[in-house]
Amino acid sequence: MSREEADAFLRETRVASLSSLGPRGQPVTIPVWFEWDGEVARAFSSKGAAKVRRIKADPRVNLTAYEGAGLPEAWVSIEGIARLQDEGTGELVKRLADRYYEAEHAARVKEEWLRGEANLVTIVITPERVRSYRAEW
Repeated sequence: MSREEADAFLRETRVASLSSLGPRGQPVTIPVWFEWDGEVARAFSSKGAAKVRRIKADPRVNLTAYEGAGLPEAWVSIEGIARLQDEGTGELVKRLADRYYEAEHAARVKEEWLRGEANLVTIVITPERVRSYRAEW
């Protein structure tokens, strides 16, 4: 994919896999919601989550978004450095809930999640390398 195609791919609503490094250097991968602004990717988590502890210990991560099953293979992989940020997490939660859920369900989860907003953190991923692929059918 060109840089423009990869950028457009990341701006679409997709679940991504976030990999961080465990205490023995092993990769640990979990699904996350994310947004891409053309320069950094953002996801959120509870401050006590294992992924947050792993990022604090070693900020090297990989975020890979991919096309769903039954479609031509396509993916974009961001290898980068994650930092944790308290500011703006509530707004990110609102944007992602509205993006990933139907309106009625989004309203319910936003209310629930934002009650514990002080316990949430934004994971900001700055790319060091971006790789991508799109199969031609």
